[in-house]
Amino acid sequence: MRIGMFTDIYYPYLSGVVTSVDSLRKTLEKEGHEVYIITSNLENQKYVYDKNEKIIRIPGIPTPIPGTKLVYPYSIRTTRTLKKWKLDVIHSHTEFGIGTYARIIAKQLNIPIVHTYHTTYEDCVYFITKGYFDNLSKKIVEYLTKFYCDKTVQELIVPTAKVKQKFLNKYKVARNIHIVPNIIEIDKYYKENVSENVLAGYKKDFGIKKTDFGIMYLGRVSEEKNIPFLVNAMPKLVKYNSNIKLIICGSGNALEGLKKLVHKKKLENNVVFTGLYPFEESPYYYQLGQVFVMASKAETQGITVIEALSSSKPVVCIEDDSYDTVVNGYNGYLFKNEREYIKYIQELFEDRNKLSKMSVNARESVKKYSPSVFANNILNVYKIAIEKNKTSFLSKLKKLFRRKYLWKKTE
Repeated sequence: MRIGMFTDIYYPYLSGVVTSVDSLRKTLEKEGHEVYIITSNLENQKYVYDKNEKIIRIPGIPTPIPGTKLVYPYSIRTTRTLKKWKLDVIHSHTEFGIGTYARIIAKQLNIPIVHTYHTTYEDCVYFITKGYFDNLSKKIVEYLTKFYCDKTVQELIVPTAKVKQKFLNKYKVARNIHIVPNIIEIDKYYKENVSENVLAGYKKDFGIKKTDFGIMYLGRVSEEKNIPFLVNAMPKLVKYNSNIKLIICGSGNALEGLKKLVHKKKLENNVVFTGLYPFEESPYYYQLGQVFVMASKAETQGITVIEALSSSKPVVCIEDDSYDTVVNGYNGYLFKNEREYIKYIQELFEDRNKLSKMSVNARESVKKYSPSVFANNILNVYKIAIEKNKTSFLSKLKKLFRRKYLWKKTE
């Protein structure tokens, strides 16, 4: 099968969407399929076509949302190349920008289109509005999301039941919704694949001592991730034991504000900022501490949570539908408030036998996220879209024939 993946962001930019798209691409290619990437050029305003990597990067206008560009809604140059590729299916990974172009080209070339919903954009409008007209902006984004997912694609894929219910109850989407979690290369994060000498170098660079008990956040550092919650809980944890450190791995628009908050609370010795990390080095970053923490309710699936579990790290997450099918008392905890959060961190700090047992359970619990299983689920959705598109195309031909036949008959 020849598959065209349309995504606003791709390497070298790092995000959960990039990880998901790249993992899906690699898995499908291992299965013998041809995968092409159509994305925006985040580095400059040039059109780039890498034939060897099968990637087209289209120039566009930078947006306030980190790592995104609003590409022009149509590219003649790209369309010529797409015709030569003879794609069997288009898989879009964004509703805007490149997603708009995917919808147009699918209709123009009569290619079935499947869409995966990754991002709750209504939680990101503050990047653009800066606090002004937030309610109106959210309504506009919600309307456009519903229109794209309901009216312009053959099949819709969501990563969790939480997101499916959102489309059924809130958006009233009247089409097939397939729950297929994002593909993650879990074996990449196994701790035996991490060099102890290299890891020791990272810990030395970041000032992490052997006596430290690290609780880690890894991902985009932005408002919707609710990282201030983690910082605000630190004074109580530090008072409990001064060896507890919060390790924040990543970068984003909220980074400077967090550093000011850390300074205000005099936590410089107990909060570590690693900054932006190379994607290929992420397995090392997951090994910097003992526990992974997440306070965001804006996730559609929580890819970093699964990556952390793959790294044999127990997780402590805020109670949310995105995590409740992944995290349980077996491999971590879900907390409702700061009191519960602190209690669970203290529990894992005190009971090292429980910490060790949960570390083993963490890795065991994500074996079900096999890339090949999810790739087959995705392929089944592609086949449904292709068959549906054929039926629709034949139906249109029949209608056209009837109209012409009846018109001639009445002459």
